[in-house]
Amino acid sequence: MTSLDKPAAGVDGTGPAAEAGAPGPTVTDKALMEAFGGVRGMVDTTVPGLVFVLVYTVRRDIHLAAVAALGLSVLLALARLVRRETLKHAFSGVFGVGIGAVFAMMSGDAKNFYLPGMLYTLGLAVAYCLSAMLRFPLIGVLLGPLMRENLSWRTRNPGRLAAYTKATWAWGIVLLAKSAILFPIYFWGDATQLGWVKVALGIPPLLLCVYLTYVFLAKAPPPIDVIAEMEAEEAAEAERKKERERERVAGEARTDS
Repeated sequence: MTSLDKPAAGVDGTGPAAEAGAPGPTVTDKALMEAFGGVRGMVDTTVPGLVFVLVYTVRRDIHLAAVAALGLSVLLALARLVRRETLKHAFSGVFGVGIGAVFAMMSGDAKNFYLPGMLYTLGLAVAYCLSAMLRFPLIGVLLGPLMRENLSWRTRNPGRLAAYTKATWAWGIVLLAKSAILFPIYFWGDATQLGWVKVALGIPPLLLCVYLTYVFLAKAPPPIDVIAEMEAEEAAEAERKKERERERVAGEARTDS
């Protein structure tokens, strides 16, 4: 029986297994910051859009605005590389801005700079909602390994399953609301209006989602540290093998005597 298959110490996630791997709030903070990129990651994905709308508002030049936004994204990624920081969010920003720049320049419509990101947000919102309905919340899938609980929350910790489900619904609903604001502007507004609203809705919804996730997890039972459990099982098995070997050697010595 593996550590993921063992029954929980209690339906509320308490007991020896939960307490052994119960991290404090600071661990939750670090896990959330690592998962969602923190303020720096949000800036890396938001500021290039601000540069695009600023340049386009002033110069009305799609190519210049796209190149400026893409150039800034590359500089932000290089800055992270020099500082030896994680490049996950910086490279995702470069990739997203690059696709948006290609869309805008090929179509000749500045609004299309934002279309790939809007479609990604909408798709992500739908995925969050569907995963919550199917009781396989994506926030749990994302944070489980960082909290050293992997997927144990699905079968061994009902309280955390409920918390992850609420957090996933929060992400899905907030991102759907964001899409409900942006797409009408895309279809019936102009590029400048869309750009400024897009920038305004860049960081605040993400901060709201991260905050709600923290609130739900803070009220949930602590995670079960399945990594520590597996390490303990491996150590116990190694000790049992040593004990069997000692008994075998002792038995052979008695036989020889």
